Amino acid sequence: MTTIKNPDETYLALLRGINVGGKNIIKMADLRSCFEAEGFRDVGTYIQSGNVIFRSPPTGLRALTKEIEGMLSAAFDYEASVVMRSRKQMRAVVSDAPSGFGESPETYRYDVIFLKAPLTATAAMEGVPTRPGVDEAWAGSGVLYFSRRIDQASRSYLSRLASMPVYQRVTVRNWNTTTRLLEMMERE
Repeated sequence: MTTIKNPDETYLALLRGINVGGKNIIKMADLRSCFEAEGFRDVGTYIQSGNVIFRSPPTGLRALTKEIEGMLSAAFDYEASVVMRSRKQMRAVVSDAPSGFGESPETYRYDVIFLKAPLTATAAMEGVPTRPGVDEAWAGSGVLYFSRRIDQASRSYLSRLASMPVYQRVTVRNWNTTTRLLEMMERE
């Protein structure tokens, strides 16, 4: 007897701007139902910030992003913006992190700034300032890795990101969330 492997791909949709500051409030159960109603499979969410893992036939990320943004905009009456990643891309985000990244959580806060295509890491680095001695940023494939000293957090420039033009093309997840999302994607 031959077992046929499911040809679907695992994807991650990182929603921007939901459940923040009392705006665009979406319950995770409603979000899962929305994805399932559109035919996506094995839909799961993680925390309230809009992380959706699902399975779908392999397709181009650009087309999938447009489909999901349209679906969410119609279902929840807001201008949806989504950053998509495949399982392969998420593996690279975690495995290609700078040496030591995430290893001193008592001293540093670690974040991954996910970039929405066509924004490149090179262009994003120009729009994401760092404060010497407080912040450090590294360019990755489709992401920026960002650390800031916990004892200097109030001096970090990351808090200014929301007021900068580049902010409309990014979404931020902390390192623990990023690694947890990959763990969830690896389950089949």
